[in-house]
Amino acid sequence: MTDPCSEGAPVEGTCDPEDRPRSLGNGSVREQRRKLLNHPHVQPLTRYVHELRAQKFGKVPYFDPLDGGIEARVLFLFEKPGRMTSGTDGVGSGFISRNNDDRTAEATFCFMVEAGIPRELTVTWNVVPWWNRERRVSPGELQRGVREVKNLIRLLPRLQAVVFVGKKANKARRYLESSPGSRLAFFSSPHPSPIVRATRRTQWDSIPDDWAKVKPVLGLK
Repeated sequence: MTDPCSEGAPVEGTCDPEDRPRSLGNGSVREQRRKLLNHPHVQPLTRYVHELRAQKFGKVPYFDPLDGGIEARVLFLFEKPGRMTSGTDGVGSGFISRNNDDRTAEATFCFMVEAGIPRELTVTWNVVPWWNRERRVSPGELQRGVREVKNLIRLLPRLQAVVFVGKKANKARRYLESSPGSRLAFFSSPHPSPIVRATRRTQWDSIPDDWAKVKPVLGLK
């Protein structure tokens, strides 16, 4: 398999200079992205972030307005924000985004392109939505996070599928699958982190194919 995220590899299908791997490392791009936070497709999610911040469990980044927002049809649910999403103390972008300036986000961007899933159909979030300076996910955090994911799903009227990305995120799957009246299809994949790439390369290579499994649900070939 050709590695779409190898250094210097071309990224096909992207022409917007602000929608490229690691583009949120640029301060002017971050500023332009913040100006979109109250556009109609993302404003309800921006309000949801402010409600989460009021709970004071940790730093909660914004949804990326370049994603589908409330029009999204597939939710890619990662594990927990990292410091590169915080947007405080001079670190990170303040967004959950495939354009963040780190290797996991870069791999996510490239794998989405390879999987052939249009960005406007997606929304990206985390089972645990706040960064509290710990990568560990406690049982209590998982339970609170699942409740918040259910609240998020209520804001996504066109949602058809959820993809759980990584082992920690997949722990939430059984709680959402068992929700009464769930209309959603559920999928799982490894996490596109440098650790998985270094230690479980076969799993890392499988991620685009795992993500592409959602395409029939969305009516895509």
